[in-house]
Amino acid sequence: MSVLTLQLAGPLQSWGASARFARRTTENAPTKSGVIGLLAAAQGRARHIPIDDLAALRFAVRLDQPGRRLRDYQTAHHQVTDKSMPVSERFYLADAVFVAAVEGDHALIRTLYEAVRSPGFLPFLGRRSCPPAKPVDLAVHDGNLEQALTDEPWRASAWYQRQRRRDTTVELTVLLETKDGSGDVLRDQPVSFAADHRQHALRTITTTTVTVPNPLATPRSVVPRHDPVSHLQAESA
Repeated sequence: MSVLTLQLAGPLQSWGASARFARRTTENAPTKSGVIGLLAAAQGRARHIPIDDLAALRFAVRLDQPGRRLRDYQTAHHQVTDKSMPVSERFYLADAVFVAAVEGDHALIRTLYEAVRSPGFLPFLGRRSCPPAKPVDLAVHDGNLEQALTDEPWRASAWYQRQRRRDTTVELTVLLETKDGSGDVLRDQPVSFAADHRQHALRTITTTTVTVPNPLATPRSVVPRHDPVSHLQAESA
């Protein structure tokens, strides 16, 4: 098995799993349907093309920089009638950085890596209004998701890493797709991206952690013990 790791970083991201009508929420981390959609787009697949091979990939995401939630209040008018459209709320994650990973057959993983490096359709971070700020492709790893996310360097912004400069290592949260159906349930398993009949199923995840080095760590220097009367002690003969 092989694992493709992806860097998802941008000023804004939005990963909806249960958004409806005028209220468009976001999960705290990229969804499987969102990342599989990014990969399908990179391959140049139209929405009606089956995605069974991509949906079967095992998925995980590491929260390198959680970001903060942002609410956008939107109004609009119909372009023909000029009537007011329903007021909507859109939620985003600002200044977030994630490492997403998919595990599967080496040939497919390698094909996806090449597609992400030269995409058929431009990638976006959940919504078309959220372009990535950095290259999405990272690497192809041999092994499983857990090992790949342990080996992948910390991808948080430099200013964020400096906030943890006293720590030589950091513990990062990982949302890992389970194999046995145990864990928390999320409706983000893609079935079809067809515009007239989008379908998503349930999948299960577990929350775990990995520990990675902090490249900007500057541990405190050791301060020598202060003895206020040492200068009063007589020199030995």
